[in-house]
Amino acid sequence: MALSLAARFTFNLPNQSLQTHAQVFTFRTPSRILTTRSSSFFLATHLKPLVKINSTGFKVLTRACSDGGGDKIDASTSSDIKASTISPSTSGDEYVALFVRMLGLDNDPLDRDQAVVALWKYSLGGKQFIDAIMRFRGSINLVVNLLKSESTSTCEAAAGLLRTISAVNAYRDLVGESGAIEEIFGLLRRSSLVSDVKEQSLFTLCNLSVDEKFRSKIVHSDLLPILIKLLEDEDIKVVEAAGGVLANLALSQSSHKIMVEAGVIPKLAKLLTTDAEGSKVIRKEAKNVLLELAKDDFYKILVVEEGLVIVPLIGTAAYKSFRPALHSWPSLPDGTEIKQSSKGPSRFGASELLLGLNVQDKNSDLEEAKMNAIVGRTQQHFLARIGAIELEDQQIFNGESSSDRRITILPWMDGVARLTLILTLEDESAVARAAEAIADASISEHMRVSFKEAGAVKHLIQLVGHHNVIVRLAAISALDRLSLSNNVCQRIEAEGVLYPLINSLKNSEIPGKGADMILNILNRILDPSREMKFKFYDGPVNGSKRVDAKENIESAQNVDEIGVSRSTKSSQNIHVEYTSDSAFLVCLVEILKTSAPVSQRKAASIFEFMAVDQSCMEKITSVDIASGLDAVFKQSILKGIESNFDHQQPELHALEVEEAGHAISAASRLLTRLLDSDRFCQSINSLHFTKQLREILRSSIPLHNKDWVAACLVKLSSLSGPFPGFEDPINREVTLYETVPRLIQQIKNSFSPEIQEASVIELNRIISEGVVNSSRAVAIEGGIFPLVKLIEEGTDRAAEAGLAILYNLSMDSENHSAILAAGAVPVLRRIVLSQRPQWTRALHLLRTLPSS
Repeated sequence: MALSLAARFTFNLPNQSLQTHAQVFTFRTPSRILTTRSSSFFLATHLKPLVKINSTGFKVLTRACSDGGGDKIDASTSSDIKASTISPSTSGDEYVALFVRMLGLDNDPLDRDQAVVALWKYSLGGKQFIDAIMRFRGSINLVVNLLKSESTSTCEAAAGLLRTISAVNAYRDLVGESGAIEEIFGLLRRSSLVSDVKEQSLFTLCNLSVDEKFRSKIVHSDLLPILIKLLEDEDIKVVEAAGGVLANLALSQSSHKIMVEAGVIPKLAKLLTTDAEGSKVIRKEAKNVLLELAKDDFYKILVVEEGLVIVPLIGTAAYKSFRPALHSWPSLPDGTEIKQSSKGPSRFGASELLLGLNVQDKNSDLEEAKMNAIVGRTQQHFLARIGAIELEDQQIFNGESSSDRRITILPWMDGVARLTLILTLEDESAVARAAEAIADASISEHMRVSFKEAGAVKHLIQLVGHHNVIVRLAAISALDRLSLSNNVCQRIEAEGVLYPLINSLKNSEIPGKGADMILNILNRILDPSREMKFKFYDGPVNGSKRVDAKENIESAQNVDEIGVSRSTKSSQNIHVEYTSDSAFLVCLVEILKTSAPVSQRKAASIFEFMAVDQSCMEKITSVDIASGLDAVFKQSILKGIESNFDHQQPELHALEVEEAGHAISAASRLLTRLLDSDRFCQSINSLHFTKQLREILRSSIPLHNKDWVAACLVKLSSLSGPFPGFEDPINREVTLYETVPRLIQQIKNSFSPEIQEASVIELNRIISEGVVNSSRAVAIEGGIFPLVKLIEEGTDRAAEAGLAILYNLSMDSENHSAILAAGAVPVLRRIVLSQRPQWTRALHLLRTLPSS
């Protein structure tokens, strides 16, 4: 019987459609020699169906041996496959049943391996063959169990069979609910897993993740970190499969937070930004995932931070209006013209075509940002001229409506050039979307400078005067984001943005949000402290190189990089000419009266810039600037009406108080500047402003916002003298509500012993001069604890002054508990016992405290 079992059986798949997948299968019966009654049962129940199948067109090959061999699958394609009309539902059921029975746990592992391989290959024939397998209940559970096998071929075949079954919608739930996801997770955790097994397992997950409930199951398991790690696999097929799973997971918005926290954005962005040639499939999948994540504004920022740009798809037809500029001599994308050397141009014009070939001046060396701008412009202009731009993306979105706001993702060099190119087109909708995309992408110094070098600033400024309000608002939004860079703000100013912005603001052509953005840009250009910033500016904190003081002074004097040289004084004169328009000044006063504190602060800052010029002072006085200042000083948030804050969050209230403090500080600084004008002093009610500022000084605005309030009060009192009805002089209130709290903060927070020493000496002087309630102000501001610490750790002079202040505070018994709680007694005893220079004063203080 053992010899008879050595005969081989072969079968050919009957379906014509299987010719591409048909293979000769080799499987084996149990490796033991069938000499018992079980051998007769095996022959009767297994070999009989095989013979029947052979007689109907299948040639089945099998062998039995006891040497443990036969694990290798013969994958050679049969060359004699013949067409057959046999349906899998008839004769196929018989040998499918055999293979399913061989998957049983009581069978030999080698037999189970052969069976699952045969079923996997059989399932590749299509849905009708998969239906034949699925007629047998429990077959999926048996296949899932084989994922635990140590055999590579068994795991690959089991995962492959689950992949083909899960591709059928009717069977996807059965596979997902059979525990396949958990078993695949365990399989993928193996350290020595071959690529073929990974591929089949991942594609099974890809099929299952089409269903929302299985997506949630996958993303909330520990599979996600494994999927992200597999994006770095050496086998491109594995990377594609992992990317396919992630692309499906990204379809659920509830999965986005988990995916981002797992670090999926940097991994996928690397696949799009690396120069190495990769699979188009994985690049498409990575792009799809990032596009889904970019629907969230915060995640969009994370995508841009990885060197990618979100670019709108406007259709190839929109690029037909593109007309590349023709120059007799080449220029950089930002408009900078390259100077010709002393040599004449090439006879055949080659020097005009090859940038830099005829440029020998050392000052003409191009920076990396400019070179990247040239490369990006060249690539995008070339694609636009040959009509190939957006071709690949249009094929992807071919089935969608043209009205959809479709987007794509490009590496930053191509994305910056593409958006700048769209700004030059005639399609207003496309131009508006490009400007919005520039605003979204301008989140770092690198991106802002890249747009400047690409020439986007000039086009955006031209769009500020566009007849379409949507286009105009989008351009202003982009300029607002770009002007955050000091470098780019200089270029925006040099390109003449002031006139169109002021014209739009004073004519009320832009809605409220747009007016706020215009104020932002004007406030950055018309900054009173701008000259000092130029001199001491050390460069942005988010990436660009540092600039020394010499370069900053030169930058302040030469703000135009395309050759226009002008001094700060001439720039001031030009700005005053634009801003001194009466309609614009009235608009600013109205902002002071009616707008939020943030806008009030910006308007006050612009007024301060103009007040530097004496020719503007009369115009400022004539527009009733005093009424605007009065409105700023009447901040409702400072009145402390309890009913307004019963249901308000403390954080929100603190933010509103801080914003109001900034607005008041800017208005106080402006009022201080305006008091230099005799005409203004004669036109205002000094008593009214003094009362307002005194109330503000006693309010809860941040201490650093009280500096200019105190300075303005002192100046008002020096100009007007004491007013009747005031119980205390202004200087005393300034001392109590500004000077004392500021000195205590310096003692508490400063890391410099010199600053602490100077502060405590100044505080001791104020108290020793007998300023009313000064000691109480120290206690209210929490000055006792830092004073005790300074007495123990500070210099001798600081300790001497601190002991003097504590002695004055100890005269009031209400302060005793705070002094004791601060640990003053042990500190004083150590000073006395060590006989430090201050030991006598420490002894006197100990005698006044109840614990002594």
